[in-house]
Parts: sequence; C-alpha cells; structure tokens
Amino acid sequence: MSEQLLDSVKSKYGAVAESTLSNDHAGVQAVAEAFGYTAEELTSIPAEANMGLSCGNPTATAHLRPGEVVVDLGSGGGLDVFLAAKMVGPTGRAIGIDMTTAMIERARANAQSGGYTNVEFYQSTIDQIPLPNASVDCVISNCVINLAPDKPAVFREIARVLKPGGRVAVSDIALKHDLPEAVAQSMAAYVGCIAGAILIEDYRAGLLAAGFAHVEIVDSGADLNAYAKVENQAGCCSPSMDESSPFQQIESACCTPAAPASATLHEELTTLLSQYDVNAAAASVKVYAIKPSAA
Repeated sequence: MSEQLLDSVKSKYGAVAESTLSNDHAGVQAVAEAFGYTAEELTSIPAEANMGLSCGNPTATAHLRPGEVVVDLGSGGGLDVFLAAKMVGPTGRAIGIDMTTAMIERARANAQSGGYTNVEFYQSTIDQIPLPNASVDCVISNCVINLAPDKPAVFREIARVLKPGGRVAVSDIALKHDLPEAVAQSMAAYVGCIAGAILIEDYRAGLLAAGFAHVEIVDSGADLNAYAKVENQAGCCSPSMDESSPFQQIESACCTPAAPASATLHEELTTLLSQYDVNAAAASVKVYAIKPSAA
C-alpha cells in the first residue's frame, strides 16, 4: 500500500510542479496568506515557489538565526527554503528535501532565477534524509509529514540529523478525531492531506518516542477551506450535501464523467471540501519540539 500511496503522491505533486500555478495567481496567493504568509514575504521570493500547497508558515515559528543550517522536508518549489535562506544569511544554509523530480527541478530553477547562493535541494523521501548525523540546527516542514506512510521513521530521521539542542518547527495537518472509514480509505483524501494525517495526540506521542522534548502542538485555527480559493481548479460541480452523512465517499463527488485519475491535486482538494466539513475533523497545526542537548 505504501508504494501505491507514494506513487500517487508523486504523480499528483509532480503535475502541480509542471503546472503554471504561481504567486502571480490571486487564488494561489490567497491560500498562502490564509495560512500565515504576508504579501511582503510572498513577493520577496520567486513567484513560482508558491503553488498554493501550504497549511501554515513554519519559518514564522522557527526563530532562525544567521549562520544556521535549516532543512525543509518536502520543500516543493522552495517557498520556505527561500524565506529561510534570507533569515540564515550568507553564512548559513537552507536545504530542501523533496521526493518529486519535477519539484526539485522547479526549485532549482527558482534558486537560479532568484540568485540564491546558500540553498541546496536534494531528491529523497523524508524518512531517509541524505544528511549526516547532528548536522542541522532546525528542521521545518509544511503540510508534508501527513503524507509520509511511516511517520515514526520520519520523526527518527529528524532527530538523527538535528544537532543536540536543535529544534523542529513544522506546519502540518493533524486530526482532532478519527475519520470515518470511507474517508480514511480514500486515495483522494490521502493525497489531499487528510486521510494520511494522524491524531494530534499520536503526533505528540511520535515525537516523544523519537526522543524529543518540550513538544508543543497548537491548532492554528486556520480555515482549511482556504484551499478552494485556488481559482479555475474545480473540476467537479458542488454536489448537494446529505446532512445525515457529511462524510460521503470522496470518489463519488464528481458530477461529470471525468475519470478520477485525471483530477488535479487542487481538484481533489476542492472535492474534499465540498463533501464534508474538513474543519470538524482536521486542523492546521503548529508543531514545535527540541532535541535534548547531550548530557
């Protein structure tokens, strides 16, 4: 099942990377601003780095300092890497990790067009970070850990690459309560960052089991319906909602005969949002944790 999930995620996010979505689109910018980015931040980096895929702004809580090494897990087009690069300055490094070839290519092109000299991008899954032990000051991530099939492995890898005293500052989707089975088993819901999310208490327990201390997970209160703001992406008309069953099976949402496999990521997100109250089950969370210093 994990291979199928990874292939689906690669396919959908690869298609986004090859699209023309960028901060030049009002809907894309609106999504990012809804999840905590300022207009000034978004215009300070290459427009193609933002594709409307965020669920928070991890650089806002990372407390990055000049000279630090920061790693972004699931770096996409480089949005958070480029913001972090400005914060750590020329003596620091901002490193992006992404498993999708098209995303890595887009991010590297953005780095070149933006003239960044302190950024690097590596292609890898986030449960196998291609960096040495204790080599990183801060790990950030934005709406990606929920997509990893083996989250405990991701938490262990984060702990491995962090220096003693290093910190985690992550924006992600986590669950307030268990999802109905139809949603939990939906591939569209998984790629749409919902079905792969874990309970907030399980997220905390996973970080503690990996050796982290001072774990804080806070519901940001952001409206997950913001994803519907990406304009001209909805491939399905809005179905009438059966109030007695708000968690209808996601794949049945399309009212046109278009094949589900042809749907874009944003179409699938729009379908999810039209089918049930995503805010009732899931939350955009801010995650912070510290790797204890060596005794």
